Amino acid sequence: MLRQFKDDDMPSLHSVFSDSETMEYYPAPFSFEHTQNWIKRNQERYKECGYGLWGICLKETNELIGDYGLVNQKVDGKTEVEIGYHINKKYWSKGYASEAAKACKEYGFYQLGINKLISIIDPRNLPSIRVAEKMGFTKEKESFIFDKNHYIYSGSKDT
Repeated sequence: MLRQFKDDDMPSLHSVFSDSETMEYYPAPFSFEHTQNWIKRNQERYKECGYGLWGICLKETNELIGDYGLVNQKVDGKTEVEIGYHINKKYWSKGYASEAAKACKEYGFYQLGINKLISIIDPRNLPSIRVAEKMGFTKEKESFIFDKNHYIYSGSKDT
């Protein structure tokens, strides 16, 4: 289940963002303050854009296990809408990333009317590449973004 972040999601989300293995493809795990700012920034995005990264929760227990959603990103001077996510490593390889990616893709294309979505992926992040490919995205290009080279996978509503 995807839902907007609440202020009391902080402890659960920080347990994901402070883990070095989960954040391997980021410059560093997040501090408590960085996680707080992440939640606030996404709450602002909901108001500004109508979307952002949402909390991903297990339906059975309502446990917050990460974030998933749509985020505006500047890639090569152009604003693109990215499907991005982080999932608690305890829940890797269980299909949650693919399920949430599909939901975000459908929401972006058919509820928001966005014609193209991207995923920005570190070339070493093979699980994220597999998720992008399961969504039907293909590698469009390589770009220097966030101070290093990334693959840009993309998909359009028509494909």
